[in-house]
This record gives sequence, C-alpha cells and structure tokens, in this order.
Amino acid sequence: MKISAAGVGGAVLGGLAAPNEKVSASQDGDTLKKQGEDVYTICSFCSTGCGIIASVNDGKIVNFEGDPDNPINQGALCPKGVAMKQAAESEDRLTGVLYRAPYSDSWEEKSWDWAVEQVARRIKETRDNNWLEKDGDENLINRTEAIATLATAFPNSEEAYLMSKFIRALGIVYVENPARMCVSSAVCADMETVGRGPTSNHWIDHKNSDSVMIIGGNTAESFPNAFRWIKKAQENGGTIIHVDPRYTRTSKLADYYAMVRAGTDIAFIGGMIRYVMDDMEANPQDYNMTYIREYTNAAYLVNPDFKCPTDTLDGLFSGWNGTSYDKSSWSYQADEEQADGIAKDSTLTSTNCVFQLLKKHFSRYTDDKVVEITGVDKAVYQDICRTFAATGRPEKAGSIFFSAAACQHTTGTQVVRAFGILQLLLGNMGVAGGGLNGIAGAGNGLGCTLQGLVNHWGPGADSVRMPSNTEQAIDSYGGNKGRFVSILKAWYGDIDHNTSYNYLPKRTGGSYTWQDIFSAIDKGTIKGVHSWGNNSAVSGINTTAVKQSLSKLDWLIVTDLWETETASFWKSEAGSSPEDIKTEVFLLPAAHALEKEGSTCSGGRWLQWRYKVVDPPGEAQTDAWIINHIMLKLKELYTGQSDCNADAINNLIWNYGEEPVPNEVSKEMNGYDLTTGKLLSSPGHLKADGTTSCGNWLWCGMNTEEGNQAKRRDNTDASGIGLYPAWGWAWPLNRRIMYNRASVDPDGNPWNPAKPVLQWDADSGKWLGDIADGGAAPVNMGGSCPFIMRPQSRGCIFGSGRVDGPFPEHYEPWESPVDNPLSSQQGNPLTMVYETTPPGNSTEYPLVGFCHRTVEHMHTGSVTRRLGWLLELTPKIVVQISLELADSRGINEGDEVVVESVRGEIKAIASISSLIKPVKVGGRTIHQISIPWSWGYEGIATGNTMNMLSARVMDPNTRIPESRPFLCNIYKA
Repeated sequence: MKISAAGVGGAVLGGLAAPNEKVSASQDGDTLKKQGEDVYTICSFCSTGCGIIASVNDGKIVNFEGDPDNPINQGALCPKGVAMKQAAESEDRLTGVLYRAPYSDSWEEKSWDWAVEQVARRIKETRDNNWLEKDGDENLINRTEAIATLATAFPNSEEAYLMSKFIRALGIVYVENPARMCVSSAVCADMETVGRGPTSNHWIDHKNSDSVMIIGGNTAESFPNAFRWIKKAQENGGTIIHVDPRYTRTSKLADYYAMVRAGTDIAFIGGMIRYVMDDMEANPQDYNMTYIREYTNAAYLVNPDFKCPTDTLDGLFSGWNGTSYDKSSWSYQADEEQADGIAKDSTLTSTNCVFQLLKKHFSRYTDDKVVEITGVDKAVYQDICRTFAATGRPEKAGSIFFSAAACQHTTGTQVVRAFGILQLLLGNMGVAGGGLNGIAGAGNGLGCTLQGLVNHWGPGADSVRMPSNTEQAIDSYGGNKGRFVSILKAWYGDIDHNTSYNYLPKRTGGSYTWQDIFSAIDKGTIKGVHSWGNNSAVSGINTTAVKQSLSKLDWLIVTDLWETETASFWKSEAGSSPEDIKTEVFLLPAAHALEKEGSTCSGGRWLQWRYKVVDPPGEAQTDAWIINHIMLKLKELYTGQSDCNADAINNLIWNYGEEPVPNEVSKEMNGYDLTTGKLLSSPGHLKADGTTSCGNWLWCGMNTEEGNQAKRRDNTDASGIGLYPAWGWAWPLNRRIMYNRASVDPDGNPWNPAKPVLQWDADSGKWLGDIADGGAAPVNMGGSCPFIMRPQSRGCIFGSGRVDGPFPEHYEPWESPVDNPLSSQQGNPLTMVYETTPPGNSTEYPLVGFCHRTVEHMHTGSVTRRLGWLLELTPKIVVQISLELADSRGINEGDEVVVESVRGEIKAIASISSLIKPVKVGGRTIHQISIPWSWGYEGIATGNTMNMLSARVMDPNTRIPESRPFLCNIYKA
C-alpha cells in the first residue's frame, strides 16, 4: 500500500504540472512500460477525458498509466485515474443478482433469467395498471406516471442512448439524471445568454487565455488535468483568479484569491459588471465596442415601462404580481424599418437601450456594497476587477471556469447569467482562450444527458424536446421536425412517422424533475423506480427524506457496480426498520467502464472511444446487455396486446442480438439516408419527410462512411491553438469552439490574428480554421450574427426568458445569517420550496455550511470509497473549520464533532486550519464550515452523508437544488 500510495502521490504532482507544448511520442516510445496487450481507454471519473493505456496479460491488468499520445492529459493521471484499475480488481464488486423481498432484512441470490423475467413483469404490470391514454381534454398523451427512471452519468453514450430509447418507448415521463442536480442551471442560463450550454470551449484551449477566473469550484483538485492547461496560460503570462469560500490548492496556485461568503456570486460578478461599464465609458478604446454593438442585444431598445430594482428599490422587476412576473414590460420596442423589427440605438446612449439599463441595474453594486455582501477584501476585489476587465481588448481573452458550486443555488441560473453577461461585455465568447466553461462533473455526464436522460429532452437536447399534449401531430410539433422525425425513423423504421409520433409520451404542464419524482412517490403516484448507477440516497437533497420516499415504493431496481446506499436504504445500518418497509428491491450487477467499450464525451464536448480492457466479474453485465434483455422480455410479454399503447413496444426496432455492439449502435445514433442506405455525414441532411434516420442529431457525423471518428488518434495540430481536429470528434460537426464566428470582426478577420479560430477566405468564399458555427458568411457580407441559437443570432445581455428576471439580482440563500444588504427582498421571490419544515434560524444555527469535493473521491463515493489507494489518502470524512471557530467551541484537531441543521445531523472529524476563515458581513463576523459530500454507510470506508443537512429548495428555472449554503451549528461529539 505504501508503494502504491507513493505512486499516487506522484500522479498528483504530475496532474498539476504544466503540460508540454507538444504531445509525447507514440505508444511505442519509452514512456510505456510494455508488459502485455495494450488497450486504450478513457478515465471514467471526472469529465476531463484523460486517456489511459492498460496492459493486459491473461485477462488481468498488469500495467496502468496515462496515455502519452492523448492531447488532453499527455500521460498524466490524478489519483483517481491511477486507482481506477482497482475498480476492476475489487473483491467487493457485485457478481450476481441480489433480491430483497418486501419486509425482509436480507438479500437473496437470484439468477439473471429470474431477474429479467420479474423486472419485466413488474414494469409491465405497473405500466398497464396506471396507463394514461388521454388527458381531460381528450388529447392523446400515451404515458405512465407510475414509473420513474433515475438515470446515470457514467455509461458509454451508446448505452445511454439505448436507455433513452427504452424509457420513451415505455411511455415514461419521470426521467432524470445527475445533470439536474449538478449544472442544469448553467445550461438554462447559457441557453438564454448565448444559445447553448454549459461548455463553450475545451480544456486545452485554456492555454490561450490571458486570464482565467475560477469561481464556484476547486479545479486543481476536482479536475487536475484540466487545470494543467490553466497553469499553461499562467506560464504564458496570463493570470489565474480564484473566487471561493475556501483557500484550496487552486487558490495556492492562483495570482489572485478572493475569499467570499458562500452564496454571494451574483453580488461579486455584479460589481465586476459595474466596474467594466464604468471603465468602458471612461476608456472605450480598451474594449471591443464593435463586438458589443454588432454581436449582442446591447443596442436594443426595451419597453419604456420596464423597471428594474434600481427604479423600484425593492429587489424586484416590473410586472411582479405577488406570485409571478407579468413579462409584458420585458419586451423590445418595435421598428418596422429594421430587418428584425426591433428598435435600436447604435450609440448605446438611450436610457431605454439594454446597455444603459444594464448600467443602471448594476450601479448599486459598488465596491463597498460588494464588500458588505460578500466579505471580500476590497483591495483584492479591485485588483480582480481591473485584471479581468483587461481581457476586454480585442486581442485579449478571458475564460470563466465554474462547476456545481456556482450552480446549486436558488439563484443558480442567474449566477451563470451574470457570468455570461460579463463575458459578452468583454467580447470573450467564441474566441480562443475565452468562453463560459461550466464543467459537467461526471465522466460521461454530458454524453448521457444529451441522449435525453432528463425529462424534457429527447436525444439531442432541447431542439428535440419531448412533445406536449397540445402537439397532437408532427405538424404541430414546436421543436426541430427534421431531427425529431429522424429519431422516429431510427426507432420505428417503416412505420409512418405520423403514426409513430403518437407512440411517444406527451407531457401535460406540471414538472417531472428530480424533486418532483420524490414528491410523486410520497403522493403514491409513482409505484416503481429504476435507478441506473444513481445513488440518490447520498446525492439527493435531505437524504433522510429521500430514504423515506424510497420506502413507499412497491419496487426499486438498482443497477450498479456495488451495493450502494440506495440499494440498501432499507437496512438497519441505514437507520431504517426493514420489517416496516414494503419495497421490493432488485439489485443488478453492472460492468465498469474498463469492462466494456463505447464512446464517452468529455466536458469539453470531445467524443473519444474507450475499448474493453477486461471482462466484468462473475455474472456482472454491461448496461447495454441489461437494457437489451429487459426490453426483449417486455416485447415478448406484449406480443399480441393492443391496448396501453403496446404498439410503441411491439413496433420498436430492437434487433441487437444477445448484446448490442457499441459501434453499430453509434451508427444508429449517427443516422442514415434511407434512400441510399448510406451513413449521414452532417445533421444538415436531416429531413422531416421520413427519408432520413438519426438517433441523435448531435452525434450525426461521428460514425460515417469514413468510419468511427471518435476512434481517431491523430494528435497533430496545425491550428497552433490546440484544436486537435483529428483527435476523436466533437459535437456538433467536430466544432471545437462554440460561437466561433464571434472570434472575427464583421468582415471575417480575427480580432486576435495571433490566435485565430476562424478566418474568412474571400477567394473561396469559405471559412478557414475550426468548423464555423452556423457556416454563414461574415456579417458585413450578409451573414447572420454568430449566436445562431438565439433570436436575432445575438448574445443576450437582456433576457426575458427566465422566470425570475431579465438581469441577475442578488438575493440571499433560503437559509442565511443576514438580512439582504441590497434590498428588502430577502430571497429569490420564486424559490421552489419542497421542505415541510421552516428554514433554520441564525440564532440556533449561526454557521454557514457548504460542501466540496476532494481529489481523492468522486461524487457519492460509491466507487472511490472502495478503492484502497484512495482510502489510504483520505480514509474519513472531515469538516473544515477555522482556527477562530475551533477556539470559540473548544474543538481540537482530530476531534469528532457533530454538525447539525434543522433537518438532521452528521458526525465528522474536525480539520482545523487557516484554509477557511470567518468573513465580515455588515460588521458581523460570519463563520463558515465545509464538508465533503462523498460519504455514506456502504463501502470499505463509511461516514455520514452531508446531504442529511441540506434543504429541498430549488432554483425556479430548472429546479436545481440549493445544496449549498445552509445554516448549521457544530459542537464536540
């Protein structure tokens, strides 16, 4: 173990080292220690997408190291990457099916044949007994609300696609995955601001930044090999800014560190926006004013009746009626002489133009007010404002890098909206080294979510959303018809798409998100849940309530590598009474990423192919095998049936044999020209007439007549800026930087000729460089603006699409120790509250608590708490507290302490240091504590679950939970 841990320690240092300018030699070079057959794979932990070479002899891994050819990690691995091999070697893995009968206190071993039969029968019985064919208005809806799927973020994309196909064919509308809990607010915000989300650039591109601001995340530990490229920017003369309540390894390596009170990001960024606008007025030559006028809606004139909190002084916008906003005043003024019919002021001086309204709105966010709200040091804050504002020059670029800590708030969408507004003002979208880079934490979180594993999306995200009850025919479908019809042809083949359209479930208002699933369980609506690699008993908010909900189910299917807290929620060690719990539990043993092949999508949108390294243990099977066999059994059970929309199952194309072949599934996702039988090369070829098939338009172009592009390993880079266009493939169309036509001026010339993403070639009439976003000519040659997914193709500084305001506004968290220093409106007026008890008060719970990740553990810890090398490094749950707080409570280093909120309490070991400090807010000292959330009662190492303390309160736009911050208290156990 000591030797192994030393190896892991070396990996930590390697992970934080600056990357080489050129990728190392091929796999035959000296770096690789040749000991067996070499297999390429991709790390399954975070979303960086690090390459790994595993050497295999006699079915065993004999060497495991970073892939030196992979441009992302260049051979470096973090501790989790090094330890990943232990997942395939663990003796604690599930090797056979386990079954828990109602009211039983133990597992029974069962066969796969028995499990597949019983699972399929439970699904069919529940589905048929609770089938909804029509709504109250006689609209055809063909759905069941009695079954929910808690999907995963870790299978290969092909498996996730099959999962989505399976779920929708059954008519299930309650389907969610961890994206809802992680970064859904970032997606929602970025769609409003620039059209897509959450990541615009990719990891290597950060080397091109002049300044990288990391806010709401500890990148050096959570994404070590992504951070290497941020360090490269610093080596090249750029700066790193870190904004966080804790001083971490990221802070240590930053040029500027701002310690802030948790939950105050909008105030922090709002002050930066105010600084930029003031400086822009004084020094317009230091900013790209053409970008602002031509590529954003800054010049648009807004309805004169619109009022912002600066006008009302009560923290609200015009149109508030006590429960919601009437958005009629959030509209543009009309001008019929304009091509888009919208009035504009190109001088940006009208009091009604977006630019001036933004300036007025954030005028209250002075340096002193930001200090009062956030507790940040004023001098440090001013340095940060000046440093990041300097990226507003046309030849400069700044990136904002953030993760879940910025998103998991009742104001999460507006936090990321603030990031986007700042980036548009600075001209940082679409350029090399710029962007909004919100990181999906899980290994294939992006690849899974984009297969439609959230309730409102189909495979391919929002443009192919699931239809509503008012869209009774394909002609009335409001999404992209060509893409949606192509999905229908991929799933139902020769069945006329006008018929198969009505096979799929239609939604009726309401909400089907994560917390709504548990509410529906509590109400008795949902009878059964299939949890695919999803450990909600740890990741769910207020996990005591989560376990109570699970105990109300008729049945629960858990597909996972190990016995997780979700699978064993009924056990006495979970605090439950098995004799009182009726829930039938099927625990299905799954294969690890090392035990199967397929594509995986990094947080930077790169699709890479991982190959199978070893066989799964015992009778464990791939997710694809499990999905396949359950569907085959369902098709058998539905044979001859005509009611309950049985045609949706019977006519579903499902010809995968014993086990789906990932490369063949990827061809189905890519799609075909049905008139020629040839694989498609671009989603631009998709048609609404039924002559094309395509399982997911974003994957169209990945597996073509030229082969599987995700398997490509050409690491040459003629771009000079790290595009690596022939390494793997990036969706869509192999575009490496989103919105890249914003990197050129209206004539098509790069703003920064030293780091061009695109260049218009007048002779050929084509773009050179990256794949142009939208492909249109430059603006001055009749082309559209670069943000093609937004109305008018402009970035939206003013956005009327979110429910809680067209501009971000600081509100306090649901539980806060202070009154809102900015207005009389304490919290987001539209916060979604699912809690049955009031918020904790600051008298009983005076501390601000929040959570964090460590480099040694991942998410719920269901994998990492079973890997010996990682447990040697971090064997116990600790709570980080300040020297001052420890002294005031008589707590010593290593003491066991109790942390409690109004919802529950946990025990942890005290870690006392200056890494976390109290902050001054309005003259009051606020103490903060931080707890890792990767702990539970299963595994080699166990500990209390942090989410026993968190509250079920949600952002009103996406219902992402405010898992941080919360009020709590601490004392010695």
